[in-house]
Amino acid sequence: MPYETASASERRYLPPAVAVSVVAFALRPPHGATLGEPEARGAETTLWIPLVRRIRSPFQGLWALPGGPTRWDETLIDTALRTLRDAVLRDPGYLEQLYSFGGIERSAEAQRLVTIAYWALYGERDLAGVPDPGAGEDAGVPARDADPAPRWDDPARAIPPAHPALDPDPVSTEAERDANVAWFSADGLPELAFDHAEIVSYALARLRSKTEYAAVAHRFLGPVFTLGRLRAVTEAVLGESVDPANFRRQALAQGNLVDTGEVETGTPHRPARLYRFRGGRPPAGDPDRPDLPHRSHPTAARSTP
Repeated sequence: MPYETASASERRYLPPAVAVSVVAFALRPPHGATLGEPEARGAETTLWIPLVRRIRSPFQGLWALPGGPTRWDETLIDTALRTLRDAVLRDPGYLEQLYSFGGIERSAEAQRLVTIAYWALYGERDLAGVPDPGAGEDAGVPARDADPAPRWDDPARAIPPAHPALDPDPVSTEAERDANVAWFSADGLPELAFDHAEIVSYALARLRSKTEYAAVAHRFLGPVFTLGRLRAVTEAVLGESVDPANFRRQALAQGNLVDTGEVETGTPHRPARLYRFRGGRPPAGDPDRPDLPHRSHPTAARSTP
């Protein structure tokens, strides 16, 4: 679906609008989630991303990243968290500002649109609990139901949106969430609205550039893990299989892992040994920018331009 063409005179006098989009990665969808590719559920060599289906033009019916306009009374990171909670009903374990997308012709409307993209990581423990529509309210971000009055960006309002490109959120009731939120393999996405495919591609490239530093695996798996689970994370992030014997040898040779002396429990096969990162943290890596920060709450994560 092509973008609508706006006149130069219209764009000249309109200030840029600001929105947020979030690429959220998980090793597997939460239990009971709707899948865009049901046959891919058992795949270990893929990451999963939640998408929302647009219910109005432009791009009506296409899938898009969770996101929307930043409200006058919230920060960019609060907007990112709010839209993720609407779609996933859970807080991510990690959230970081990714990049700014501000191409002149990326909006479908006359008003120029600048999107601040974030990427989020949902670890195994983050998705294990019962969904909570009010997740994270202690962070000072109100749940949608906390504001009964219609908002200019509320998808349920009767009046047309002032800027449809800023109004992608179809999640206002539980029934709509079930119908319009689904998880897709990051390597098998459907056609996406706007330039969201470019945003996902950028996020995947950033994520995959960090696998050798183990920070990503640390956040997906938690403090202790088996070598098999560590390899599964590496395969999912890279989107390809790795040789188990070579991976084990290389992972132990780096000297970053410590054998806890314990084994996993509750498995039908021979229990595997549990490891942790030396010092409790993955090694810092990227010399060009700080490693992903580790915080106890996603709102405390560092936002970098």
